Amino acid sequence: MIRHTVTFRLKHAPGSGAERDFLRAACALAGIEGVRNFECLRQTSPKNPFTFGLSMEFADESAYAVYNNHPDHTAFVQNRWIPEVEDFLELDYMPHTP
Repeated sequence: MIRHTVTFRLKHAPGSGAERDFLRAACALAGIEGVRNFECLRQTSPKNPFTFGLSMEFADESAYAVYNNHPDHTAFVQNRWIPEVEDFLELDYMPHTP
C-alpha cells in the first residue's frame, strides 16, 4: 500500500470562490481508477504554513503509477496545481515493519 499525501497553500484568498473551485477540482481526482480513501483536509496546526492537504491510498506502486500518469491528473497538475499553488510539501508512505 502507498499513501500519497500533499499539504499546500493556495495563491487564492481564503474563503474565495477561486479557492472553492480549486478544491472541487482537486476532489475530482478521487474518481481516478485506483484511488482509495481520498480525503481533502483543512490544516489546523499553527506549526506550519500550509492550509490544506490531500491524502489518498493506492494498493501498490503500479496503481500509484497509473494515477500519476493518468491524463486527468497530469492536466490538473499543469492547468490548476502549477498556476494556483503557492507552496507545497508532498510525502508518500509505505507501511514499515521494524
